[in-house]
Amino acid sequence: MGECEDLIGFIAKAIGAGRTIRFRKSEIDLSSPWERISVQEAFQRYSHTTVAEALERDLFDEIMVQDIEPKLGLIKPTFIYDYPVQRGALARLKQEDPTVAERFELYLGGLELANGFSELVDSEEQRKRFVVENENRQTRGKPVYSMPDRFLAELDDMTPSAGIALGVDRLVMVFSDARTIDEVVAFTPEEL
Repeated sequence: MGECEDLIGFIAKAIGAGRTIRFRKSEIDLSSPWERISVQEAFQRYSHTTVAEALERDLFDEIMVQDIEPKLGLIKPTFIYDYPVQRGALARLKQEDPTVAERFELYLGGLELANGFSELVDSEEQRKRFVVENENRQTRGKPVYSMPDRFLAELDDMTPSAGIALGVDRLVMVFSDARTIDEVVAFTPEEL
């Protein structure tokens, strides 16, 4: 999260954007520190249900998209972290609280810019998660995936690591205050 904050702050300075940018009618303060809230806190602030209830009723993603995400990063960029293990498929569990994954997302102006997590490098734990996910898919009448045995066989040899997927096109969209991503990409999906 710190490196992501530093990178975006550096870019803002380099392009002359300053400490405040305007995106979707919001003045967003880029000065440090940025807001950091847990998923649990986000549900308490912005929804009418708990994380546990949302997961049980299979409404977690719907509540995130409709009720929570549009309210994140409107004043300062916001990191949301400590996703429930059910929403951290490839992420390592947090040692202090194994009910959550070491995963975060970054929001500016209600738009998700980045998703990062610590890699799960325990093949037995990863296999268990894949089995549970397939059981959930089967219960919902969705196709069941075959077990990725080659991936699992290599996982224990992987060194501890982490990564982040930062949407550069989305970042350009924010800095240029574009209404849609189509305004900033070289070609739209329809043009492929």
